[in-house]
Amino acid sequence: EGVYGLRRAFVQAGTKSLVMSMWSVPDMETKELMVEFYKNTLPGKMNRCQALRQAALKQMSVVKDRYGHVNPFYWGAFVFLGEP
Repeated sequence: EGVYGLRRAFVQAGTKSLVMSMWSVPDMETKELMVEFYKNTLPGKMNRCQALRQAALKQMSVVKDRYGHVNPFYWGAFVFLGEP
């Protein structure tokens, strides 16, 4: 069941929303995306779903500048589940 079993366990424990990765992502890109995500969730800015989308879009640009392409391996693994 993999990710779906883990998601179900968190939901049964009472979690209202989750940000999960579908595959292993290098630490540097994960850190950058998560820092941006949490900045975007500051009160009054964006809901969590929008915050993750904007963080992923910014990370796409960072990856393009860094590696010369927008390979989703570095930014596309993250999904939002639950209440925005």
